[in-house]
Formats: sequence, structure tokens, C-alpha cells
Amino acid sequence: MGIDARIVKRLPATRATAAFELNIHLRADAGITVLFGSSGSGKTLTLNCLAGFVRPDEGRIVVNDELYFDAAAKVNRSPQRRHCGYIFQDHALFPHMSIRDNLLFAAPDNDRRINELLEAFDLTSLAARKPAQLSGGQKQRAALARIMISEPRLLLLDEPTRGLDIQLRESFYELLRQTPERLQIPIVLVTHQIDECLRLGDSICFVENGRISQAGSRDAVLAKPASVEIARSFGIYNLLPAEIVALDPRRNASVLHIAGQEILGPPLPEQRSGDRGFLCIRESDVAVAAQGETNRLTLGIVGSNASPHGIRVQCDSQFCITVSQAQWEQLRGSVHLEVVLPPAAVHFIG
Repeated sequence: MGIDARIVKRLPATRATAAFELNIHLRADAGITVLFGSSGSGKTLTLNCLAGFVRPDEGRIVVNDELYFDAAAKVNRSPQRRHCGYIFQDHALFPHMSIRDNLLFAAPDNDRRINELLEAFDLTSLAARKPAQLSGGQKQRAALARIMISEPRLLLLDEPTRGLDIQLRESFYELLRQTPERLQIPIVLVTHQIDECLRLGDSICFVENGRISQAGSRDAVLAKPASVEIARSFGIYNLLPAEIVALDPRRNASVLHIAGQEILGPPLPEQRSGDRGFLCIRESDVAVAAQGETNRLTLGIVGSNASPHGIRVQCDSQFCITVSQAQWEQLRGSVHLEVVLPPAAVHFIG
């Protein structure tokens, strides 16, 4: 069960926008697949093609072994027959109906199931209210409850936490993480928020200019971003220009020249000595060097600022590391900082 969608959709240029082509092959299993990327990259257009709101120019869409669209065979199942749940940015609840009536519209004569969902989504005391009388988080819960009562075969979410404060986002994240267990269907989530991507995604598809630049499990994509552009978009990596000095298959390692220094890196069987690229390592994998530790890199300190997790220290070449307040007190006044780069955490982007 899952999604296998080849989608080509061309949008002509207008006075306000340039011509655009979406050309992707999206594969997704049950669980949450995140379409991550900048605004205008084609994420929402992909959702609309899956839902049947937009007809692709070419391609084929199969969801849970059901054919939704096939350009060559001239098959285009209507949105109503695709059984998709779609949570828009504005929640799309009927404004003139109470929350109970919104759910009743989706599942007539199913009072027992409605009561179960109202209780599960903490909406029982709000059931008589209309959407205008609810907070953003309450509207989200109501929208998700209405979708679940219709037992969709595919759930699509377009930036569902936009405009919510941190507490409401956390509440929705917790609720959404439980949804795959309840429904056992593919869920496709569009977002450009890195926290949302990391918290919710079982798989990540990085969408860039109408193409999927990288796709895979969350851990696989985060461990090895395919390009410098992808790594920068995530905003959680340090990137430094690097040159491969040596490859040592016997030690299952490489030697990288960085900022005038040499460190050990991972094995790079597809690279050659002399190749240039970028060292890529997550900020969270970098630590201040303790006495006796190896694979050190010495960098100049250029600034610091408070962060939710401590003090974020900025070094040469836009290299950053977050340290505790106690560590910062020991570093205060220092011109240089020695950091440790675990070879297993280093990724080389050629």
C-alpha cells in the first residue's frame, strides 16, 4: 500500500509569474511523507494533483493499488471518488455548521463514531460551537476529526500549523503522530518548517524547482544531504570547503584538508584524492574538544548569541556550535575554539 505518482504539470507564464513545470515521481508508503522545500517549488501543486483538483498534463497516479489518474489511458478519477482527506491552511470547515454538524456531514447517521472522535480529539465540550468560535488549534483538531470519520485512503496536509503558536503546534504534532496508527494510510505533509519536517516525517522528499532533488527515509536524507543547496535549506548543518588529501581503504577512512588543517573523514569510495567539495556535519554532532580527543579543528570565534539550547557560538567560515552556559563561561574571552568532528558524522559533498 502506498503512493506511486508520476506527475508532469506545466503552468504557462503570466504577467506576474514565470512559466513553471512540475515533473516528479513520488513514492510514499503508509506513514508520513514530508514534501520539504521553499515556497513556489511545487509542493502544494503536487497535493492538488494527488487530490484531483488539478489535472496533470502527463503521468500516472496510483494510490493503494487504485488507479486515480493515467494520462495515456485517459483515466481521471474525480476528487470525490479518490477518498482523499485534505487539510488546507484555512481548515475548510463549514462556517455555518457546528463542529458536530461538520462531522455529521462527513458521516451521516454515525452518531457513535462522531462521539468517539469528539472525545478522542478533546472536542466534546466544543461540539455545539461554530468554527468562528474556535481557536486555530481547535479548528485543526476539528478538521482532522472530520477527515478521519470519513475513513480516507490518503491524507494530504498543506502547512497545517501555519499561524499557530508553539504550544498549539506541539499539540497538533502529538495528534498527527498518532494518526498513521489509527488510519494505516499514506499521509503527505507539505511544509517549509524544519522543526515540523524533523518531528513528523517518516520519509522526506526535498522538492526544488518542480523536481524531487532527494528522497528517502528521514534518517537517510539527514545523514547524507545530496547537495550543498539541500543542506543549507535544512539549516542544521555546518558546511566548510574541503579537499580530499588521501583515501585510506584499509582504515576505512579519508583525510580531508579543511581551513588549513587535516581531519579524518568517512570512507569515500566514489571520490578521488584531490577532489574538492564541502564537509557537511550537523551542528548537533559537533562538540568542544576535551583534552586527549583527536580529530580536532581549530577555528576563530567571531560572535555568539543566546539560543533555546544554550549559547550559539559563531566561528570562521560560518561554522557554528551550541555550548552550555557553563562551557561558554570557560570560553569567554577566547579568540579560538577547538572542536571535535566525529569521522562517522562527517559527510563529504562533492
